[in-house]
Amino acid sequence: MELLYHIAESDAWQEAQQKGEYLPAGFSAEGFIHCSFREQIIPVADRFYYGRAGLVLLEIDPSMLKAEVRLENLEGGAELFPHIYGALNLEAVRRAMDFSARPDGSFAFPAEK
Repeated sequence: MELLYHIAESDAWQEAQQKGEYLPAGFSAEGFIHCSFREQIIPVADRFYYGRAGLVLLEIDPSMLKAEVRLENLEGGAELFPHIYGALNLEAVRRAMDFSARPDGSFAFPAEK
């Protein structure tokens, strides 16, 4: 499976560093962590996070995950999105990149370093 991406609040990601695992605020209600494939992340960011700062983009290696990943669309569309059904173990995160909106409010994939 290709790399997965998740948009996280910077504060929540910093807290995860202390806890040793990451769970987003909505996890208790939804039961999974929303993720995207690379080609999906910018449309998702523009739709749900337009104009936001203080975000990080987590690049996740699915082969390192302890929790199950399911490809599904729970809104009835044809496009499948990866969902992690459990906590995100930190060793599965290859990198965390600053992911703030551009001046016009839209997003771009972080530049490779």
